[in-house]
Amino acid sequence: MIQVQGLTKRYGERLAIEDVSFEVASGEILGFLGPNGAGKTTTMRILTGYLPPSAGTARIEGFDVQGEADEVKKRVGYLPEFPPLYPELLVGEYLDYVAALKGVPSAKRKEAVRRVAERCGIADVTGRLINNLSKGYRQRVGIAQALVHDPKVIVLDEPTSGLDPNQIQEVRNLIREAAKDRTVILSTHILQEVEALCHKVAIINHGKIVAVNRPEALSEQAGGGGRLRIRTARPPADETAFLRELSGIAGVSQAQAVTPGGGRHFEIRVGGALESREQVASLVVGKGLGLLEMRDEGARLEEVFHQLTAGEKVSSSTNGPASQGGAA
Repeated sequence: MIQVQGLTKRYGERLAIEDVSFEVASGEILGFLGPNGAGKTTTMRILTGYLPPSAGTARIEGFDVQGEADEVKKRVGYLPEFPPLYPELLVGEYLDYVAALKGVPSAKRKEAVRRVAERCGIADVTGRLINNLSKGYRQRVGIAQALVHDPKVIVLDEPTSGLDPNQIQEVRNLIREAAKDRTVILSTHILQEVEALCHKVAIINHGKIVAVNRPEALSEQAGGGGRLRIRTARPPADETAFLRELSGIAGVSQAQAVTPGGGRHFEIRVGGALESREQVASLVVGKGLGLLEMRDEGARLEEVFHQLTAGEKVSSSTNGPASQGGAA
């Protein structure tokens, strides 16, 4: 469990973060989103004990990050955006060194290194120089150093930055596996990553949290519902009238061009209730258009992010009242 209340960090007269407050339950993955310079890294450094706050409190597994920093560091694994690797060391040597720094007893280090190397898919490179590894393997080593002391909380700053699509998928799978018995904070600029991995999202702007909620709830707050994408075998005889009827049910946000094989795609805004989806399907079938596909896509997190960081107002409530705080 991570509990953050009123965190503020000043550098002279400049506020990096102000009144940051949020919670992450055990076993949750929190996606930490915000523009460059919003304060994400500052917040994560405070949570991991690398930086003291100017005001406010943060507790990790019940321990205060400032007053009980040693206990916090035993329970937290941290992967900065640029992993703290020593390229002149062998992978196994490096992990053993990190395990020693993190207080793993000498009698248990060999097993700790073996376990984390297998879990992170680097067991076959423990005898190689870090300098000779690919970017993807280096990132795995970075995650391994965050896990070597078996922490209950992991903080990951841009863990897939600079990776190719295959490497990104491998690291995402690794994060999912690691999160099964841990709490994770994941900072990233890749919104699809948040949608794929995270139970909860915190969106921050100018050092303040502007929303904390489940991704699907944020989508509903931002777009008044979700999105349906439908594909028909045949275009309607009177498309204007058909779009007017769809708008009466929900609202058409886009009618796409005729597909190469004939027919059309339509993108429709709908509310949270299932009734509107049923009405859309009934209308298409009733018109004899040949319903080939109807896919519920929800509102895109990209749209939510843009609204919340570009000045448009969206409710930031998590369970009714507005969430406090700001972010990083």
